[in-house]
Amino acid sequence: MTENRPRIPYFKEYIPTSICFVMSMYFAMVFQFCGGVFLPTSVQMSSALGCIKEHIMMAGYASFIGMTLIFPILFRLKFRFTTRRIFLTVCPVLIACNLIAMHTQNVFILVVTCFISGFFRMWGTFECFSNTRLSVTPSGNFSVFYPVIYIVVLESIQLSGLVATHLSDWANWRYMHWFVIGMLTIVWLCVLIFTRPFRIARKKPLYGIDWIGAILWGIILFCIVFVCIYGDYYDWTDSPIIRGCIVTAIVVLLININRMYTCRRPYIEPQVFRYHHFPTILFLFLMLCLFLTTSSVLQELFMSSILQYDSLNAVSLNWFVFIGILTGAGIVFYRQVVLRKGYKLLISVGFILIMAYQYYMYFLIYPTLNIESLYFPNFLKGVGHGILYISLTIYVAKTVPFKHFFQGLCVLSFIRTSISTPLGTAILTRCLKYMQRENLDRQCWKIDEVGEWVPDVPIKQLYAELVQSSLTTSLKELFGVVCIIGTILLIFILNYKLLKKLYISFKRHRLKITAKIN
Repeated sequence: MTENRPRIPYFKEYIPTSICFVMSMYFAMVFQFCGGVFLPTSVQMSSALGCIKEHIMMAGYASFIGMTLIFPILFRLKFRFTTRRIFLTVCPVLIACNLIAMHTQNVFILVVTCFISGFFRMWGTFECFSNTRLSVTPSGNFSVFYPVIYIVVLESIQLSGLVATHLSDWANWRYMHWFVIGMLTIVWLCVLIFTRPFRIARKKPLYGIDWIGAILWGIILFCIVFVCIYGDYYDWTDSPIIRGCIVTAIVVLLININRMYTCRRPYIEPQVFRYHHFPTILFLFLMLCLFLTTSSVLQELFMSSILQYDSLNAVSLNWFVFIGILTGAGIVFYRQVVLRKGYKLLISVGFILIMAYQYYMYFLIYPTLNIESLYFPNFLKGVGHGILYISLTIYVAKTVPFKHFFQGLCVLSFIRTSISTPLGTAILTRCLKYMQRENLDRQCWKIDEVGEWVPDVPIKQLYAELVQSSLTTSLKELFGVVCIIGTILLIFILNYKLLKKLYISFKRHRLKITAKIN
C-alpha cells in the first residue's frame, strides 16, 4: 500500500514520511548552527581580526536580534512564498553571511551580516518546524510538539559550541564557518532534489506590515545590547556614547509605545501584554535568563582563571548540559502527555533545579577542584533549563491566542536573548569587578608584612597569588548573592497562590473598614 503522507507536503510523494521528518529536523539543526559568529571562538576570532572581544559579542547579539524581529511576520512570509523557494533562498544567503563573517575586518559589516544571518536563520528554522508539526502530533498538541522543538534548538546550541571549539583548537576558527557552509550546501541540494513547490494557501502579498515599528524595535534592542556589552569598556555613564544610547533607547521606546496605540497594524500590538499571566511569564523568563548567565560568566571565568582549564576541557561540560536538556524535555513530555498533568509544578521544579546548580557552584568554588565535580551541577542546570524553557513556552501557547501568539514569542525573545542575557552578563561582570577590587584591597594592605614572613617568594608572585585568591573569593561571594536572590524568588514562586489569597483578603478587609468609616 502506498504511504499516505499529507503531513509534510513539500517533499516529493515517493519519499517516506519518516525520511521527510528526519530531513526536516536536519535542516532545522543546520539553520540553528548559522549564528553569523560563534561566541565560543570569540577570543581566537578577535585576535585574528585585530579587534576587541566586545565587537565579536556585539555581532553575536546582532544575530539574536535578527532572530527575534522576524517572529511577527513569519506566517506572512509563509503564505507569500513556498517552502521550497524559502529554503532555496535561505541557504545561499546564510552561505554568503558565513563567507563575509570570516573574512571581513569591518565591525559594522560584521554586525549587519550577523543580523541578516539571524533573520534568515529563524526564517528557515520556522519553516522546518511549521511543516512538521502535524507529523509530530496530528492532534496539534503543543505539549508534544514543543519538547521536540526545544530538543533541536537547545541541543543545536550545545553542539555548535562543541564543534566550534574543537575545530578552532584543531585547526582554525574559520573551519567552523566552512563546516557550516558544507552542511548548508547539503541542505540546498536536498531541497533542490527532494522537494516540490507546494502552497498551503492562496498567495498573499506583504503589504500592511509595520516595517517602521520593526526598525524602531530593532534600534531599541541594539541600544540596550550596546550599553550592556560596551558599558564597562567605555566606563558606563561617564561616556557620552553610552549616555546617548540610553537616551536613544528611551526616546525610541516612547515613540514605539505611542505607535502601538495609534498605528492600525502595529508590529507588536498592545493587546499582547494584556493577556492573563503573560506579564508573569515575561518576568519568569527574565529571571531564568538572568540566573543562567552565571554559567556563561562566573563558571567560565572560574574554569579559565582559577582552575586553568583550556577551552576544550571547559566546553566538555556542554555534554552534560546536553544530556540534562534531553532529560528535561522527557520530564515535560511524560508529565504533560502521559500523566496529563499541569505545567505549573514543572515551573517550580525547574527553578528549584536552577537554584540547586547555583548552590552547588557556591560550595564548589575552590582552587584545587577537579572538573569531574562540575558534571552533576551542569546536568542539573540542563534539566532545569529544558523544563523551564518548554513549560513556559507551553504556558504562553495556552495563554496567548494564536492571533497574537507569534507577537508574544517575539516579546519573549526580546527578553530572553536581547535584554536579560546581556544585562545579566553586564551586572555580573560589574559586580565581580567591584568585589574583586574590594577583596584585593583587604588582602594587600599588609602585603609588606607577608613579604617578611616569606622572604624567598618574589613580590610579583605573591601579588599574583593574592589576585587569584581575591578572584576566587569574589566568585564565591557573587554565587552566594545569586543564591540569596534566587531563594527569595523561589519562595515567592512556591507561595504565589498563598500570597495572592492573602493580598485579596487584605484588600477586601480594607474595603470593609473603609465602608464602615464612610
